[in-house]
This record gives sequence, structure tokens and C-alpha cells, in this order.
Amino acid sequence: MPGAQDTVVEGLRRWLREPVVVQTFRATVAATLAYAVAVHLSSEPAPLTAPLTALLVVQVTLYSTLTTSVRRVNSVVVGVLIAIGFSSVVGLSWWSLGLIILASLTVGHFVRVDEFVNEVAISAMLVLGVTRLASQAWDRVLETLIGAGVGLLFNFLFAPPVWVDTAGGSIEDLARRARHLLLRISDELGGPTPVSSAAARLHEARRLDHAIADVDAALRQAEDSLRLNPRIKEGRLSRLVLRTGLDTLEICVVVVRVLARSLTDLAKQRGPEEQLFPPQVALALEELLAHIGGALVSFAVLVTTQVSRSAEEAEARLTAELSAAWVSRENVAQMLLREVQQHPHAWQLYGSLLAEIDRILDELNLEHRSRRLMEELDRASAARRERFTWLGRLRRLARGERLRRRR
Repeated sequence: MPGAQDTVVEGLRRWLREPVVVQTFRATVAATLAYAVAVHLSSEPAPLTAPLTALLVVQVTLYSTLTTSVRRVNSVVVGVLIAIGFSSVVGLSWWSLGLIILASLTVGHFVRVDEFVNEVAISAMLVLGVTRLASQAWDRVLETLIGAGVGLLFNFLFAPPVWVDTAGGSIEDLARRARHLLLRISDELGGPTPVSSAAARLHEARRLDHAIADVDAALRQAEDSLRLNPRIKEGRLSRLVLRTGLDTLEICVVVVRVLARSLTDLAKQRGPEEQLFPPQVALALEELLAHIGGALVSFAVLVTTQVSRSAEEAEARLTAELSAAWVSRENVAQMLLREVQQHPHAWQLYGSLLAEIDRILDELNLEHRSRRLMEELDRASAARRERFTWLGRLRRLARGERLRRRR
């Protein structure tokens, strides 16, 4: 059955592209290579520190690999130095062990090894307790350098994947979940809506709000994969496009939660057998929320699309959805105005509902999007110029110091 085989092959390819699977294979190969190198260069019979370091150093992205390797080597060297200093003065006892742990953790915070603070104490304890000879202590440093070097070289020769597609998929999934929530909300506008049903939509909106943290983690991974990656030329622009797009969607998701809260309050004012809105108003709101949901998905596709033709199609769809949404919004506003004139007790909730819809449409506006992106590009360019300005000053100061010494 060709169809079933194609499905299995596509599923296997998708599984092999998962970050966890890719990281597992890469870390395994790097750790094995580090052990093979350390066996020939280290005097230890089982140099397991090298593969352990490679295992910790080889990260999902090249940028995180570089930063992790520096902190890892720094923590091990500091721990070994502390152990050598203690071993020359005191032996191993309960009080010396406690003292070396306290000193290692304190020094680790000062040298800013971040998550490898405990590694300083671990290295010091292993050197102090297992081997008290300085030569064997430095073998641990050598193995750490081998592991870090193999991990870095492995990532430079076999650059990690760029996780932009994964982050883009997470952003699009967030937008589609927001659209489905808006459609479920719109289905309940024309009939009797118990408070429990409106509250259930509010809880869905809150869960959607909490899902932003997972999308943000995927985006941070994608941003790191673009840094220092030789296969990417416009990494900064891609990072800013994705980051500003997620910021916009985050605002829209928060506003959707507020909108669900307004409808829940309106359901509390109504009786369990009373409709939230008259039939004509409910139909107009249903049409409006459908256009807003379509605009959210089109916006997500626009900010995550790398191909220009697809981006143009997404921009055209977004423009059409926003135009239709504004027309529907004006229609809904006129209907709600007439309702307020006849039944003024709900005017605050009606006004809040329109304000929340306006906020979403304003955030998705293409001009607002372009202006925000240009502001972020200007800010990033200014930060880059400032950084290079400081480097230039340091170079000029260094040249001036050398000239003064020659004179």
C-alpha cells in the first residue's frame, strides 16, 4: 500500500527532525568521539570526564554550545584549583569537605559559571577525595578541555539544525488555537449561555495564555540556533521578525482572555435561560469573531513564512480578513448602540467588548506591524553600533598605551 508507506516514511522523517531526537544522536556521537580522543591523550585508564563534558557541552544550538563549553571549562578549572589548594593544607575529613563545598559554591557564584556552580564543588570534591596528586588533578582539566573541544569542533563541522521551522510551527499552532477558541465563543452567543459554559471558555483562554511560555521557549531555541550559525546570513532579521510576531500574538491572546471575561460577566447579568445577544447581533458578532480568528492565523503564517511568494499570499489574506473584520465591527457597533439605547444596563460590557476587538485589530494592522519591526531593527542596530564603539575605544586606548610605552 503506497499511501500507508508514504505516511510511515513521512512520520519517520518528522520524528527524526524532532529537537529531542536530533540532540540525542548528536550528543551520543560527540561523547563517543571525546572518549576516543581522551583515551589517547590522557594518562587516566578511564577518562570519563571527557565524554561527560562533551555530553553537557553539545547543545541544541551552536550559540548555546559555545557559551556552555566556556562556563563548563571555567567551573572545572576553578574547582581543581580550589582542591589543589586545600589538599596541600588539609586532608579529607567531614569539616574539610564542608569547607571546600562552601568555598567552591561561593567562588562559583563570583566567577559567574551560572548553572555550573555545583560543578565547581563536584570537581573539587572528586580531586580532593579520589586523587590528591596535582598531576592527576590536571588530568581532569585536560579531559574537560578535550570534551569541550570535541563538542565545539563537532558543532562547527556539523552545524546544528536551525529550529526556525519548529518555532514557526509553535507560533502558528498558538494562532490556530486562539481561532478555535473564538469560534467556540461565537457559537454560544445566539443561545442561552449558562455562566458555567462562559466560564469554561474563560478557562480555555487562560490555558491558552499559559501556552505562550512554551512557544516562547521554542522561539528562544530558534533565536539561539540563528546565532553564530554559518548557514544563516540574515539571522538578526529572522530573530526580530519571529520575536515581534510572537509579541503581537501574545497581546492578542491576552485580549482574547479579557474578551472571554467580559462575556462571562455578561452571562452573569443574564439569566440562565436568557440569550447573551439578540439573534441579529449574535450573527454579526459570530461573523466578526470568525474574521478575527482568520486574521490571527494569517498573521502567524505571515511572520513565520520564509518564502516570498507564500508571504505575499499570507499578507493578502491578512489584509482581506482585516478589511472584512473592520466592516463587521462597524456593523456590530451600530447594533450594540441601538441595544444600549433600549437597554442601557449593559453598556459598560458592550463598550468593553468593542474596545477589546479594536485592540486586536489594531495589533494585527500591517502598518502597526511594520512600524514595530522598524523600531526593533533600529534598536538592534543602535545596540550593535554601541558595542562596536566600545570595542573601537578599547582598541584606540590599547594603541595609545603601546605608543606611550614605545616613547
